[in-house]
Amino acid sequence: MPQLWSRRRGLLAALVLLGPALGGCSSGSLPSVSGWFGSSAPAAGDSNAVATVPDNFECPAVTVRSGAAALSVSANPADNSALGLRYQLSLNETARECKLAGPTLIMKVGVRGRVIVGPAGGPGQVDVPVRFAVVREGVEPKTIVTKFLRIGVNVGQSDPSVPFSVIEDDLSFAFPRGAEIDSYVVYVGFDPVTAQEMDKGRRKPAPKPQRRKTAQAPVQ
Repeated sequence: MPQLWSRRRGLLAALVLLGPALGGCSSGSLPSVSGWFGSSAPAAGDSNAVATVPDNFECPAVTVRSGAAALSVSANPADNSALGLRYQLSLNETARECKLAGPTLIMKVGVRGRVIVGPAGGPGQVDVPVRFAVVREGVEPKTIVTKFLRIGVNVGQSDPSVPFSVIEDDLSFAFPRGAEIDSYVVYVGFDPVTAQEMDKGRRKPAPKPQRRKTAQAPVQ
């Protein structure tokens, strides 16, 4: 146990130093990585759809949204001190693949991260909520499609940190005209707000069944 606590203290010190950098980092997008997604199927689509794709077409880049690259889980939400930290989550690597299905572009996007156990943490399941959003950048940015995923990461008794990966395999949207695809960016990041809203909805008590009133016969 002293050795485990020593490792956790070292990890906590690293978190204190890296915390500001994680909050504003933007992970560079990796090219298509078949090791993540398994064997890649060839792009599908009819000849007309393929003919509309620019010669220099590249699958839209993926980046970790600034301010959403790290997530802290505290034992007490009102106490954000380092000693009250249960888990520190971070996102670092991204990958993507694109294929055409008729006029539709289908993207498969993955992100890798790590859960680090803090002083107040321990074994158990950690909720990892991640948001994927395809955005057309410009003077007036527009969200084209967005998906929310959450997974559970199991932390063992002696694990100081655990890696994880989240993959969204169906970010689909109509292939835009001309070179507009060049302004498309895929953002990924933690989304604890949506997770909290989902949990609140689950905790709502079921409405009590109303008792049916029975009609009484008039007294003769």
